[in-house]
Amino acid sequence: METDKKAILERFNKTIQQWIDQLEDYSLDMLQQRPAVDSWSLGQVYVHIIEDTTFYVEQMKAALASDDLHAEKSMHTRAKAMFENGGMPDMALENPFNDINLRQPESKHELLQSMTFIKEEVNRLFATGDLSSANGKTEHPGFAFFDTWEWLQFAEMHMRHHLRQKKRIDESIFRS
Repeated sequence: METDKKAILERFNKTIQQWIDQLEDYSLDMLQQRPAVDSWSLGQVYVHIIEDTTFYVEQMKAALASDDLHAEKSMHTRAKAMFENGGMPDMALENPFNDINLRQPESKHELLQSMTFIKEEVNRLFATGDLSSANGKTEHPGFAFFDTWEWLQFAEMHMRHHLRQKKRIDESIFRS
């Protein structure tokens, strides 16, 4: 598991900026195009990342504010393996909260604005929060307990995981 906290924040910023910058390459129609009936469009992937990362940011704040609450609890073994490997496995992961009919984005601006807000919110939190004594943890629905830094690292790994999905969707979009 990565312990260089500055590097975790830098990697998060690099990965979210990649998602932000790449929005420029697509029209709204392209973002809403599904490569198959049973898969998400790229726009839906963006919506998913925005919704999940917003949840992760709230968990970062809650863990930071919770002092030593759940400090003795740890993440699930599967999560430990992901953290040790520095990423999620290259496969579709089961998530009961994912809906194939996730809403489509209404505009590129909506996606850009939301991604930019998340990046600014995370950087504000890590610039102004007292992280020296941040030992509290909150519970992830499938991976048990994360502290503030682990939530940040998980958020980055999650976005990077979806870059592989984005590549598959791109092949469909640009092949058409």
